Amino acid sequence: MSILRNIVFVSAICLSIGAVGDAAAHGSASPTLDAIRSRGVIICGAAPNLPGFAAVNERGEWSGLYVDVCRAVAVAIFGNATKVKFVATTTQNRLPMLQTGEIDILASNTTWTLAREAALGLQFTGVTFYDGQGFLVRKSLGVKSAKGLDGATVCVQPGTTTELNLTDYFRRNNMKLTPLVIDNLEELRSAFLSSRCDAYTIGTAALAAFRAGLGSRAEEFELLQEIISKEPLGPVVRKGDQRWYDIVRWTNFAMLIGEEMGLSSKTIDQAASNPDPDVQRFLGKTGDFGKMLGIDNEWSARIVRQVGNYAESWDRNVAPLKLPRTLNRLWTDGGIHYPPPIR
Repeated sequence: MSILRNIVFVSAICLSIGAVGDAAAHGSASPTLDAIRSRGVIICGAAPNLPGFAAVNERGEWSGLYVDVCRAVAVAIFGNATKVKFVATTTQNRLPMLQTGEIDILASNTTWTLAREAALGLQFTGVTFYDGQGFLVRKSLGVKSAKGLDGATVCVQPGTTTELNLTDYFRRNNMKLTPLVIDNLEELRSAFLSSRCDAYTIGTAALAAFRAGLGSRAEEFELLQEIISKEPLGPVVRKGDQRWYDIVRWTNFAMLIGEEMGLSSKTIDQAASNPDPDVQRFLGKTGDFGKMLGIDNEWSARIVRQVGNYAESWDRNVAPLKLPRTLNRLWTDGGIHYPPPIR
């Protein structure tokens, strides 16, 4: 960690401690939530160039699986999915922006790691998408396996787990590597398309989205079969504000539980007559589970009504990329998404 990063981190911790103390003096359980309610919107940091996950079009409209999580949090707090201000982040500035309070939540292609939680004062609230790092190459290169990339030049973004995984993989397999490191994602992709590097590495979801967006050129490229890392990706918040952490965490769970129960944006209103105790708790008809979070009891039903359950978000954003859900299926369908119960 650089001296500058240390200064930023220490300053952020001091600001956080001060905010918690001030909030406690005024009887509030969450300084972050107080600030959000005062300003009237959540500030959500997201990468602007990950189709299917987080992307902004020429009209300034955001969409994606990660984007929907921020909208769902806005529904939980305000009852309105539009109460979000999205801020474009890069791999270099995303974590400092969260540390210093420029954003309330980071919902981007950010991997959950020990170092990010233990050393940076940040906390992952769960996993939105289970991914793994792969390689995209030109078919004309004739490479069918990552082991065939010995001596290759590989395009990679700096300051990411992707860069570290790449170095580890080549070292582990006694292969020679020439990394081409470019922070700006569009410039990195342009470098790959113009043959400045032999391979492009990032999570397989991002690679699939990039390839799908190439139109007629997509057939020139091939995604190699090897997955060289585990990449659990999910929302990140600052440590020290348990109430805010709980709201973001359970928002993610609510979308999964909605799918698990068969509750969708189309069926949620008809579910009121369903006597199932789990459904009644989800709808906020029994128990004070919303109040436990500092919000109202119908928070989870509103999330599904306005944003949809996890499957609806997936089908709307990720399915058009022709990316299989695999690990991202519910545990009842062969995946590893296993949300805890609301009770």
